[in-house]
Amino acid sequence: MTMKVRLSRTQPTLCVSLDHEPLWFSLTHPTTLNLTQNPNSFSLSLCKKKKKKNRLCCYVAVRKMGWGWWIQRQCSRWASSHSFRRILVLTLMVWGGTWGAEAAQGRGNRGSGCDLFRGSWVADQSYPLYNSSTCPFVEREFACLRNGRPDLAFAKYRWQPLGAGGCSLSRFNGRVFLERMRGKTIMFVGDSLSRNQWQSLTCMLHSAAPDAKYNITRQGDVSTFAFTDYGVKVMLDRNVFLVDVVREPVGRVLKLDSIQGGKLWMGIDMLIFNTWHWWNRRGPSQPWDYIQEGKQIYKDMDRMVAFEKALTTWAGWVEANIDPAKSKVFFQGISPSHYNGTLWGEPSAKSCLGQKQPVPGSTYPGGLPPAVAVLKGVLSKIKKPVVLLDITNLSLLRKDGHPSIYGLGGRTAMDCSHWCLAGVPDTWNEILYNLIL
Repeated sequence: MTMKVRLSRTQPTLCVSLDHEPLWFSLTHPTTLNLTQNPNSFSLSLCKKKKKKNRLCCYVAVRKMGWGWWIQRQCSRWASSHSFRRILVLTLMVWGGTWGAEAAQGRGNRGSGCDLFRGSWVADQSYPLYNSSTCPFVEREFACLRNGRPDLAFAKYRWQPLGAGGCSLSRFNGRVFLERMRGKTIMFVGDSLSRNQWQSLTCMLHSAAPDAKYNITRQGDVSTFAFTDYGVKVMLDRNVFLVDVVREPVGRVLKLDSIQGGKLWMGIDMLIFNTWHWWNRRGPSQPWDYIQEGKQIYKDMDRMVAFEKALTTWAGWVEANIDPAKSKVFFQGISPSHYNGTLWGEPSAKSCLGQKQPVPGSTYPGGLPPAVAVLKGVLSKIKKPVVLLDITNLSLLRKDGHPSIYGLGGRTAMDCSHWCLAGVPDTWNEILYNLIL
């Protein structure tokens, strides 16, 4: 089968699934496809022909769906008499980027030259998107103003993506988001940075629809914020490693190749995963005693190696359990910390305390954390669609956005890892919003 696609300047990937057997085509290689296109939709005719008496033909209409293109249509296999022999299902997904391999090149509403993850922070007095003092869900850990932070400047910045032709993010519209997700369930899975983003999104939505009925429940490690008027659930599963930690006679064992927790993720419409924050914990705050891979048990191992192995196990779960027709999968990316001023050109700074402005420009002097390369390496091997919310660099530029002494522990616990709300996680959600429109 040969195909030809002219969707954008990026190189798309095509998946055709016949009788539930996926055929993957990387369109970096010469391919042919009959295609008619307009900016938001296209139609195509696609035939696979081995013998004249047995030809499979499909006519497919595809429309733009946020970060890519998606549709399902029926195909027919014809015999020589042109009688209909059987129905097959064709699943077509064409992404504006290589399949699952890199961060999605978010195009928003500004064309293919717009990269939502590269840019700079600009002052904007119309921000923040909500008043954190009137959002009843913000926990003390993230409630910087309530905890006494005297400045509000950190909340008055807007992310400006790079790109020609006025590239910009569409401003978050909570009612549009709720209508788009009506009847669906969103789940954040990860550590306290996932909780940071989860609470941000609930505040953004509640601010947009303050009269909408809601309820909040918690069962074990799963918290659920439900907008009952819309049938939308925004859930949080606290699972800091994604893989399992199991109590055994020897002690608490971190099992790098076990992911029983994935049972909670089945059937969710949108999943946003995250892990990294806990992988370098040592001493009393380390929540495991041993690491296990297969039948081998270790007292410890290189944490970056363990991180990669766990991500690989998670990737295997995605391959085995995600149906792209029913579930969208995102990975939050690596949220950075700011404890060393040398990395942003201020050697005298030993923490984020007193920082009131972002790092200027679009490049962080200290570079990216090594975990980013490990994460992207694992994502590059996944065949199912997983979109990386590549928030690391834009967050690195926000040395001013952390609670510092205005977090959970006050002056006794410097917090330059989490983020004030309103604040940086609102931008993560604003990018997510642009990708699903």
